[in-house]
Amino acid sequence: MTTVLDIAPFGVPPYSIRGASEDLEPIDAASAYRRTINGTLVDLAHDQFQKFKVTITCSDQQAPALDNVWPGQEVTVNCITELCYLTGVGSASRYAVSGSLREEGDFTFYRPVLDMMVLSYTQSRDEYGNTVSWSIELEEI
Repeated sequence: MTTVLDIAPFGVPPYSIRGASEDLEPIDAASAYRRTINGTLVDLAHDQFQKFKVTITCSDQQAPALDNVWPGQEVTVNCITELCYLTGVGSASRYAVSGSLREEGDFTFYRPVLDMMVLSYTQSRDEYGNTVSWSIELEEI
């Protein structure tokens, strides 16, 4: 295996994902901050908006398996990024990728499995350098 990342159902071909970078962040709707008349900052976002967006970028030798992948398609992502929580106090907010759960000191780390929708992607090729660069943007369903 060349990576811990998996995107089902289209998968990750060999030599298309080495050195990938993944950005995981809350979706825009996860925050709705307002100030009260007294100037206190309050969060008005509903819990059902506590979801993630993920951007994966990479440059490697092969193209990713993006044929027949279109915006709006639902996929399952075994993330590269680890989340963590205080052991015994917190708990995992998402399912953990099988075998990714580990403890270090007072903290438990895991890589989340996220059901996501493809928002967009790009792919380009440097012919002379024989490099394929690509990125994909996803949001949790």
